[in-house]
Amino acid sequence: MMPGKKAARGPKVKLKYQQCYIALFSAILVGVVVTAALQFWPHSIIESDRGGRSSYRIDLLSALPEATVPDSAPLPPKGDRSCGHHSCFDVYRCSYETGHVGIYIYPMRRYLDSLGDPILGQISREFYDILTAISESEFYTSDPDKACVFVPPLDLLSQNEMDVEKVGQILAQLPRWNGGSNHLLFNMLPGTSPEFSTTLDVPFGKAVIAGGGFSTWTYRRGYDISIPVYNPEHEGLILPEQPESYERSYLAISAQGGIHPDFRGQLNTMALNRKDFIVLDRCEPKEKGEEEKEESDSPASERLCLGQEEKKYPHILQEATFCVILRRARLGQEALSDALLAGCIPVVAVDTYILPFSSVLDWARAALLLREHDLPQLPDILDKISPGRITEMRRQGHFFYEKYFKTMGAITLTTLQIINDRVFPYTAKDDAWWNEPQPRRGALNPLFLPLIPPKSHGFTAVVLTYDREESLFAVINQIAQTPSLSKVLVVWNNQEKSPPPVERWPKINKPLKVVQTKENKLSNRFFPYDEIETECILAIDDDIVMVTPDELEFGYEVWQEFPDRLVGYPGRLHLWDHEKNKWKYESEWTNDISMVLTGVAFYHKYFSYLYTHKMSRHIRDWVDDHMNCEDIAMNFLVANVTGKPPIKVAPRKKFKCPECTNAEMISANMEHMVERSECIAEFERSYGMMPLKSVVFRADPVLFKDNIPDELKRFHDIGSL
Repeated sequence: MMPGKKAARGPKVKLKYQQCYIALFSAILVGVVVTAALQFWPHSIIESDRGGRSSYRIDLLSALPEATVPDSAPLPPKGDRSCGHHSCFDVYRCSYETGHVGIYIYPMRRYLDSLGDPILGQISREFYDILTAISESEFYTSDPDKACVFVPPLDLLSQNEMDVEKVGQILAQLPRWNGGSNHLLFNMLPGTSPEFSTTLDVPFGKAVIAGGGFSTWTYRRGYDISIPVYNPEHEGLILPEQPESYERSYLAISAQGGIHPDFRGQLNTMALNRKDFIVLDRCEPKEKGEEEKEESDSPASERLCLGQEEKKYPHILQEATFCVILRRARLGQEALSDALLAGCIPVVAVDTYILPFSSVLDWARAALLLREHDLPQLPDILDKISPGRITEMRRQGHFFYEKYFKTMGAITLTTLQIINDRVFPYTAKDDAWWNEPQPRRGALNPLFLPLIPPKSHGFTAVVLTYDREESLFAVINQIAQTPSLSKVLVVWNNQEKSPPPVERWPKINKPLKVVQTKENKLSNRFFPYDEIETECILAIDDDIVMVTPDELEFGYEVWQEFPDRLVGYPGRLHLWDHEKNKWKYESEWTNDISMVLTGVAFYHKYFSYLYTHKMSRHIRDWVDDHMNCEDIAMNFLVANVTGKPPIKVAPRKKFKCPECTNAEMISANMEHMVERSECIAEFERSYGMMPLKSVVFRADPVLFKDNIPDELKRFHDIGSL
């Protein structure tokens, strides 16, 4: 021991224990390595909880049984361009007992040519995910006799370096090929340089192609399925979340290399004239002798620069409101998925391109579709899009990406659902299912099919009143003449004065009930009172004496046809105020409506429950504090829940105030409009979006304006403006 040095202190490990620790560590290390290999390398799809159904097995290429494809093997015909769902797809193979298609995946084989060389390599991770998604879906069956659709386990996602004739010969050898009928092939990158055709070049006969680059010339509408081009670099990519109020630096960005020089010239001209428009291009080679990449459809795999400044992609897309997408060598591009991921609204200017899942997705909600010829006018077009519309498009794009684009599994299951809807149209998902974010902001859409019959048919008139007996009694006498009236419920909103005694109330032939509230709140008119036994409620003010029984009866019959809508008489509209940069309230003389006044309107009683128990408390408090805008709040609620506009019936545009002077009406109207505009702006902020929907029609009786005797008309007195 060296002088002045202290001996190390601590326990010593005996040699025999040291050997045990080494052995234990080695065993753990081997277990981790084996687990990682089983987890991340394609080997098999294991089904641990599949209700007894058989699994589909995917082995390594070297472990697959071999099958030789001789040079003389027959080729299937090229794609049948005349195919349609009813001409090339045999729906009689599909069992209507299960209500969904059965999809069978052929067993995997290692196909060799006559020289013993493999025709196809190991499947890609993306195709592995496709097979996994199918085998784990409700559509999968391991019994080919129960199958409706057949999927060959051939990775055709990219046509690059593919022997299309040999692959066609493989398809022709499949035992249930039958010319390709009821077979599904997946392809994302069709064609090869220099032609880059817009559909798979493999001879596929009558097979359905789920392809990522269709044009209107190659897409068989109602038969093929256009799918997005998946970007594998999105896996593990986390972009910083940006709030909706985030101010983006640029109006528009073009972030594509390899676009046509004519297009690039037009984009550069826009960028010179607009500081909020930038154009990125491939960066110059960093080192001498570095070759520029070949034509690529993945901007994420390229280095993109603004002049000499390299930009981080796709992060830079988050700094732009709109992303311009133009044609490259292939029509289908990952740039569309990149834009949706970044919350950048796509501006798709690719003539003839079939957008992904366009047979079910309403792309006008999420993207701006532009003709290539109109590209020079792009800045002017973008300047005219309102902030509210931009917010809605961005939300819709996010919904599309998360549900249909995000993973290969999502792309696959969407494809299968489209096929299933074609085979079983009576159970097909509707437009709202495909295009409305679920769950919607706000309460969930109710099922308007009563599970039990209502206690009473017809409608209950709920009259909100404070202290106007004369007009109240006139309203009761008026609505009592409506044939479908079931009950009148008077909501007495005055706590300082009791309702009139029984002998003073009108004598009518329908039940009349009075409830006295504990507080004077406008929201009391929409409370779900136990006394309401009908499905339908007529909300009516105590001074609406001008609406006729014919108008009410007709309005109720319209509601019966549309029980998920607000059905009313005077309509109103919300508009964007470009000067004040917010929404405003518009009255009376417009071609569109997005609201109906609930001074007299029919609605389903479920909305009273939602208004009271599910709607934002902030909105209810705002209504009660300002003693205004409860009708706007109800219109917001119904539109948010259903995604549908109200229905206006009859020509009446306003409720007249017979006791008001002209000057009082003008002054009150101006203040009224300002306050209601504030309500719309406040409610829009509370919802985080604008749920109101506009419509340009109203419902009138069939013989309303016909020049025939009144005896032939069912509704004689529909009222005036």
